Amino acid sequence: MPKRVLVTGADGFIGSHLTELLVREGYQVRAFVYYNSFNSWGWLDTLSMESIGQIEVFSGDIRDPNGVRTAMKDIDLVFHLAALIAIPFSYHSPDSYVDTNVKGTLNVVQAAKNLEVDRILVTSTSEVYGTAQFVPITEEHKKQPQSPYSASKIGADCIAESFFRSFDLPITIVRPFNTYGPRQSARAIIPTIISQLLAGYDEIKLGDLTPTRDLLYVKDTVKGFLDISRCTELIGHEVNIATESEISIGELANTIINEINPNAHILTDEVRLRPQKSEVFRLLGSSQKLIEYTSWKPTFTLEDGLQETINWFEIEENRRSYKSNIYNK
Repeated sequence: MPKRVLVTGADGFIGSHLTELLVREGYQVRAFVYYNSFNSWGWLDTLSMESIGQIEVFSGDIRDPNGVRTAMKDIDLVFHLAALIAIPFSYHSPDSYVDTNVKGTLNVVQAAKNLEVDRILVTSTSEVYGTAQFVPITEEHKKQPQSPYSASKIGADCIAESFFRSFDLPITIVRPFNTYGPRQSARAIIPTIISQLLAGYDEIKLGDLTPTRDLLYVKDTVKGFLDISRCTELIGHEVNIATESEISIGELANTIINEINPNAHILTDEVRLRPQKSEVFRLLGSSQKLIEYTSWKPTFTLEDGLQETINWFEIEENRRSYKSNIYNK
């Protein structure tokens, strides 16, 4: 019998791609989506009817321990991706990040402990490392909370690790670097650039152009999750998913501009700048642990991944909800 799997945050960017992959791989998938009165399932609503027909959708709130426990009944494997992720909004509303990211993770691991779930993968972020002190960044790099968002994710990671150490809960902390691709939210750099260009703007408003990022195409990210879930030797570990390459925001923007509208130019928007001590200036990850323990390796070049992403955004229906004329925090 296929494993019974719960994906929290299945309605989001990475979660929806992971849910699709798990369905294709033959898993019985329960998708935990954020309850709302519109009966929206987020990005799951864009999946084919065939895929949706194979998914059990559970609407709830990751902050509610009863709902999390109910969703986890009869589940073998949990992929916990539900989180608040936008950094600028965390400056404004840090309480909500603690409630969602820290308490939400506590709800997940507590329910998994009580229900004796076989395996839990908790999603972290490369932002927990802050600006690189050495490169490539390994899992031993110190944690630096340079934003309320990253602080909440460090807290969530620590909660997860404590349950492994205290209760032998079979947890792995999965740490993807800068994932991009179709369905990514408007607050991220690549959708910000593409949506402005496709809306016809010649002035592309961005923040600091100097930081570098390790950009990971979403199909490679979710394959990393799957490979980690199949490797019991990684229980109790933190595991990066990274490409071991970097590009500056300025170089990235010019690459996309040249692909869509070479006549456009970049305008620095002061509103989009992070506080100086909060900006993460360099992220370049090591994926050596993942490669050592699994068969994973990135299959998409940056050029290929960007082209697939642009192709998706070029479909007007796909970008209908992207408000390119405002700053999406």
